[in-house]
Amino acid sequence: MGYFFILLYLIIVGLVIEIASTLLVFTGLEKKISRYQVISMLTGTGFTTDESKLIIDHPLRRKISAFLILFGAFSLAVIISSISSILSNDFKTTELMVISSSLLVLLFILKIPQIRHFFSKTVEEETKDSYPLSELPIKDVLYFDKDDFITTLEVRDDFYYVGKKVHTLIKRGEDVHIILLIRGDMPVRENLYEQKIQEGDRLIVYGNEPLIRSKFFEEEEKPKDKEESRHDQRPQEPRDPKANL
Repeated sequence: MGYFFILLYLIIVGLVIEIASTLLVFTGLEKKISRYQVISMLTGTGFTTDESKLIIDHPLRRKISAFLILFGAFSLAVIISSISSILSNDFKTTELMVISSSLLVLLFILKIPQIRHFFSKTVEEETKDSYPLSELPIKDVLYFDKDDFITTLEVRDDFYYVGKKVHTLIKRGEDVHIILLIRGDMPVRENLYEQKIQEGDRLIVYGNEPLIRSKFFEEEEKPKDKEESRHDQRPQEPRDPKANL
């Protein structure tokens, strides 16, 4: 009976992983990233990756994360206790079967496409309405069109615009905007467009993705990479700027 109890509890843990992963997908996270992060939080491994910022920077994902961390700590205690008491008959197998069955039904409901679409829209609207703009991820704040894009432009010594003012980067009518200049560790916002570009500067560029790539990137990324960069919600490291801009 003790082995059956442990098996049932492991099934519950597996269902919690799938449900939490599905909920994170509803918030806009990729499936492969969400499942990996859920397992990381549940086991308390503290495995640090760039994707972990996607959890920390989103208010709803932080709440799911907090539950997983607490549930993981509780689960570890239960499993250790169960193994140490493997010969005991005091196992609530009936209750565990009810819990595991309920979680299985919930998981199947969450997999229904109509339910997924409904929750995704609801989560997106509630996040935008309930949280300050500063707490929302870049995707929810700045991406209104499929071609919207934000990235970091590293200024190297061969960059054509070194020594010129920031406003010379953009022609009249272009859907490209320089929203921040970072010099060393200091952000420069005052009189931004009148600042002279220096080697080592980092420019945060926002606007139309095809136009940004054609102006500042030597070669186009593959379509798959483009989509991944959008879902990751992180500025991509730019390639060498064109020398003939």
